Amino acid sequence: MAYFSIIIPVYNRPQEVKELLGSLAVQTCKDFEVIIVEDGSQERSEQVVTSYGDLLDVKYFYKENSGPGLSRNYGANCAGGEYLLFLDSDCIVPSEYIAVIKQACQTKKIDAFGGPDRAHHSFTSIQKAINYSMTSFFTTGGIRGQKKTMEKFHPRSFNMGFSKKVFEFTEGFRGLRFGEDIDMSIRIMEAGFDTCLLPEAYVYHKRRTSFRKFFKQVYNSGMARINLFRLHPQSLKLVHFLPSVFVIGCLICLAASCFLSPYYLLAIGLLALLFFTDSLRLNKNVKVAFLSVIASFIQLTAYGIGFIHAVFLYGILHRKPQGMFIKNFYK
Repeated sequence: MAYFSIIIPVYNRPQEVKELLGSLAVQTCKDFEVIIVEDGSQERSEQVVTSYGDLLDVKYFYKENSGPGLSRNYGANCAGGEYLLFLDSDCIVPSEYIAVIKQACQTKKIDAFGGPDRAHHSFTSIQKAINYSMTSFFTTGGIRGQKKTMEKFHPRSFNMGFSKKVFEFTEGFRGLRFGEDIDMSIRIMEAGFDTCLLPEAYVYHKRRTSFRKFFKQVYNSGMARINLFRLHPQSLKLVHFLPSVFVIGCLICLAASCFLSPYYLLAIGLLALLFFTDSLRLNKNVKVAFLSVIASFIQLTAYGIGFIHAVFLYGILHRKPQGMFIKNFYK
């Protein structure tokens, strides 16, 4: 019986599945099985999975589309491992990934855990810039796996694990299209289980390949935060308001620069300089640093607008903001 069951929901991403399985095939610790759950894809990954049959203990399942959360539950119900690991199909894992997690699980007896993400050297400059904007303390408050953080760490489903006992007690993920992993983390904590960050259990996460797709993804995340507030009122923290403050502040500065003085644009310029220098320090690449400024402004603007939109829908119109996610989750 494998110690870990790695569960990967997939939708129209056979090439990414190939890269992920390739990285799992060279793990120094082989104590795992892989479960691929095809979530109603038109471009199926079955042939890719079959090609790794001699290198991995891998199983393939196809089901009708229901979203990532319920697809993870499907895989978990087919799993035999003591611990369930969840990865997104657009991730690549270092060769020591499983070994690091196994050592932590055996020595610390942890219930649930997660790790951070990094940019692989093969990523495009845009992907590296997006990675910066999604992991920087200046844009996210460190809530996505940095040691320096503004709130307690909540494992995210691109790199998340918990024991079979936790899954059985919580009954797994709910059918949310966005924010289902944060909801799961909160329910794990509310059930009395501990969660922890494993800094060395990082993955390389590609995320989106264009700024347009990135804007839409983060916009939906801003919308989802209010939906999470409906489910868990205590989950809304100061850090979640900051992108909306950023949007309003930029609008004020732009208006003031038009009617009062152009010096009001200095505040925006100084923030751009902060993003540029911080990314340059981390990535050692001027092009990535420049693109990081764009990605960071997109990240803050999209999340802030999505958050404000959801507040308007829920607080004023009394509508449920999660309804908009059903049709556009994969677009």
